[in-house]
Amino acid sequence: MWHFISEHISDETEQFFSCQKAERVSGGDTHENYIIKDATHRYFVKTRRYDDTQQLSHEAEGLNALANTQTIATPRVICHGITANETPNMEYLVLSHIRFIEPNADNYFTLGEQLASLHKVNAYTSYGWPHDNYIGASVQTNGRMASWADFFAERRIGSMLERLASNGLWKSEDGDIDAIVTRARHLLSLHQPHPSLLHGDLWAGNAGFNCKGPILFDPAVYVGDGETDLAMAELFNGFPQSFFEGYKQHLPIEKNYPLRKPIYQLYHILNHGLLFGAHYIAQAKHMLDDINRD
Repeated sequence: MWHFISEHISDETEQFFSCQKAERVSGGDTHENYIIKDATHRYFVKTRRYDDTQQLSHEAEGLNALANTQTIATPRVICHGITANETPNMEYLVLSHIRFIEPNADNYFTLGEQLASLHKVNAYTSYGWPHDNYIGASVQTNGRMASWADFFAERRIGSMLERLASNGLWKSEDGDIDAIVTRARHLLSLHQPHPSLLHGDLWAGNAGFNCKGPILFDPAVYVGDGETDLAMAELFNGFPQSFFEGYKQHLPIEKNYPLRKPIYQLYHILNHGLLFGAHYIAQAKHMLDDINRD
């Protein structure tokens, strides 16, 4: 595998690379992580057993989409593909190696500023993404729609609930899916936000810092409401207040955002329920009770 990947790296960088050491590092539920190096180069590599999902290809696409906005740094995609002539074949993604530093409040302020710059990019006229991709290990349903309320209610909340139901994790007594989708659509019905490119899975574990500034990775990109990234950033309390202050310096947060935040956070809790089970299912039901009361 490493010989095959080394040749691909050499072709893409036009600099000879031959992996002399592959060091396994932690992180990731669906793949293995390595730092590979020779005498002069170092790369970060993700690998997973090849299947039709090609999750790492979707990750590469998301990283490139974010990088192309030139608003916020991401690990540089060196190459990705599928190994040949071995059993099993492996899907791989090679990224630039980053030396992370411990951030301070100013670093987080800059991250907020740069996220606002990403959300302000004016390049899209509809919501969604051309095809499905992944949020963690879960399929993220996409396609393109003109109505934000329809998109989020159907392709985010409805799709996730249907997936939970098909896995026996959401039953009729937990809540009628059609009624929940209708409620979500109603909550968002008067909101047609600027179509922003989103990171899509913005918790603290998917943001880092090096000596040059903030870096985002492991995206679940699509085009939607920038508030969804903020809602995810608030969900697990991983970002300090300076992050939100930096964001607001460049893009004011609408006064009705707190009304929409619970439905945006519900999507991620439902996904956690799909991935991790009962605790998050119970949390989702409590969130729905609050949403329906409001």
